[in-house]
This record gives sequence, structure tokens and C-alpha cells, in this order.
Amino acid sequence: MATVNDNYLKLKAGYLFPEIARRVNAFAAANPDAKIIRLGIGDVTEPLPEACRTAMIKAVEEMGDRATFQGYGPEQGYAWLREKIAAHDFQARGCEVDASEIFISDGSKCDTGNILDIFGDNNAIAVTDPVYPVYVDTNVMAGHTGDANEAGEYEGLVYLPITAENNFTAELPTQKVDLIYLCFPNNPTGAVATRDHLKAWVEYAKANGSIIFFDAAYEAFITDPELPHSIYEIEGARDCAIEFRSFSKNAGFTGTRCALTVVPKTLTAKAADGSDVELWKLWNRRQTTKFNGVSYIVQRGAEAVYSDEGKAQTQALVSFYMENAKIIREQLTAAGIQVYGGVNAPYVWVKTPNNLSSWDFFDKLLHTVNVVGTPGSGFGAAGEGYFRISAFNSRENVEEAMRRITSKFTA
Repeated sequence: MATVNDNYLKLKAGYLFPEIARRVNAFAAANPDAKIIRLGIGDVTEPLPEACRTAMIKAVEEMGDRATFQGYGPEQGYAWLREKIAAHDFQARGCEVDASEIFISDGSKCDTGNILDIFGDNNAIAVTDPVYPVYVDTNVMAGHTGDANEAGEYEGLVYLPITAENNFTAELPTQKVDLIYLCFPNNPTGAVATRDHLKAWVEYAKANGSIIFFDAAYEAFITDPELPHSIYEIEGARDCAIEFRSFSKNAGFTGTRCALTVVPKTLTAKAADGSDVELWKLWNRRQTTKFNGVSYIVQRGAEAVYSDEGKAQTQALVSFYMENAKIIREQLTAAGIQVYGGVNAPYVWVKTPNNLSSWDFFDKLLHTVNVVGTPGSGFGAAGEGYFRISAFNSRENVEEAMRRITSKFTA
């Protein structure tokens, strides 16, 4: 008889966002006239930039002509896109990243899980708490953890609490860890990492032979010129870090799907016999074996992000969502509710009023004012008592949601 991967049975009741959807759908079915505003999942609402749409339309037309038709492309991504990414996103900021070290994919969520394919099962793994759930759940699925305790913490993972007391920036582990997940600007807390903070992590990783998985999916929302956008702005990071980026939030590609992962050719890890192995070669083999690449049409759309028109239009999108974040932050603060983030990140991290639990506040918001957010406890034990509100929505919906919340809830 066929058997299952028992590691999946260790997973908690449900992945956070499907559980939110289940509760919202049940409420909507029972209250069909309710006008629900969704500020939970970080999905964009505004149209794709015109430059991207124009490029994709042209690419579709090319697919209708035998002379310009494109079939299978390079699994790593087309060179013309990778070269633009290298030049505009990295080299322009002084980062030593070559186009050949960039792999185009269909999402950084996918890549942060898939990257585990090239690493062994005996690594000590550190995650922040709260944390983007994908980091934890994919390690559970891969068999890298034991069971979860009552707080939802999995045996075998090293949890690094990020709280108001440490300004939501994790302190270095007191023990040696091999794989480290860092996300800045942070999902869910909206916190950012200074250059000195990332420098300390790079020094730790190099001293301990660790690899940092650096999720920079929200780097476009950084407005402070003193803050780094890439971990490769830190000297030595090429020897200890893999970076993940996405077109989802800056260019609205959540439904279009395009992202990238940078694996420096200088980056190595140990084989069972103690020899050094180049991780670029392993990731390249993984991608060419399990992935057929992102469509030509989508990659042409992503390339347009780097045109003069595309840059202006994506910046306008980013500015629009950051104005939403400002409205959320200021309105809740005026109501006496304690908030964090929302300055260099599109998420506002809210301390739940009146000592409500994260899920109790979720249910109260949904049932009382028909607004959906994300319970902080869904991101980890240290997220209990907090709540994430996303700036990804229309201006009208954001303003209406704040009007509803502040009319019913105060600290």
C-alpha cells in the first residue's frame, strides 16, 4: 500500500492564510450583505504598470509569429532579464553580483522552500519568531524538525524572538546554527535591518560556516537612504548568503509570477566527506531538473520594470502603497493603538487592544467591522498579542477600514 510523507502530519491545523480564508468565507456565507475589506494577505490590488503590460502584449504578438515564437527558454532565465537585474538592482548599489548568479523563478515563496533541496537534513536551522510561515512549514515537510509543542514551536528549530524590546531585530544565536532565515524589511513586523545589524549577521555566519537565506522581497519599500536593500551591500556576504527577491510587490506581479534568487559562485557548503561544494552548481542542477523556467511573456514584462517608464510606474505603485501604510499607522496611533512598522515596509504590526489574543482580535474585527487582517500568532509564538495589517489595497478601502476600526476600537 502507498504511504504518505509523515512529516506533513506534523503541520499545525492549517497554513495560516487558508485558515483565514476559511473563517472569512464562513462569515461571508452567513452574512451575504456584509461589505468585507481584506487587509490580511499581502496581495496587491493596483493594475500592472503600463510599461509591463505593453511589453507583455508585444511578447504575446511575437508568440503568434513563427519567426519570433519562443518555446522552452533557459531554466535560469533569459540573459537579457538577468543582465538588467544585475545592473540595476545590485551593481548600481555597489554589489558584486553577476548576471550568471541570478536565477529567475515564479516566486520567492517557492524559492525559499525549494532551496532546502540542496541542503542536508542535519543542519541546525534558525528562524525569527514571528516568522513568515513558509520558512518553518517547508522545513517541517522536509523532515528537519520534530513535533510542535503547545506554543506551536517545532523541536529542532532555533527560534530567535523579535519583539518590541529588541526593536524587532533578532539577536545573534548563542549557539552555532547552520542555516539562518532573515527577512528585511520584515514580514510580518515591518521592521528593517541597519547596515550594522546585517554586518553582525554576516560576521556570525562567516565565523560559524553558516548560510543566510536573505528574503528581500520588500526591499523596494525602503525609503531611508541609510538602510541596505541587499545583503550583498555588506562586505563578505557573497561567502555566506543567498538572496531572494520578487516582482510581486513592487511591480504588482502577484498573479503574474516572477522572482529571482541570487546564488554567488563563491558560496560553498560541506559534503558528508568534509569537502567544499559550490552551491551554485547544486541550485543550477536542481532548477534544470525540476523547473522549466518562467514564461517568455512574463519575463518580457519583468524586463520592462527597468525601462525609464517602468521605473517611474513601479515607484508610483510603491509610493501608493506606502501612503496607505502611513494612513493605517497614523489613524491607529491617533486612536491610541500601539503600532510598529509601516515606514520602510508595507506592513503595520499592531499590538492588539485590550489584551485580546491575536485570533480573538481577528474575529472581533471580522464580525464587528467586517475588516480582515492577519493574527500575529499565526506567524509564531512571539506574535501572540499582535496583528498584521497590510497596506495592499485601494485607498478607498484603506480609509474606510481605518474609519471602521477606529470608531469601534481604542487602546
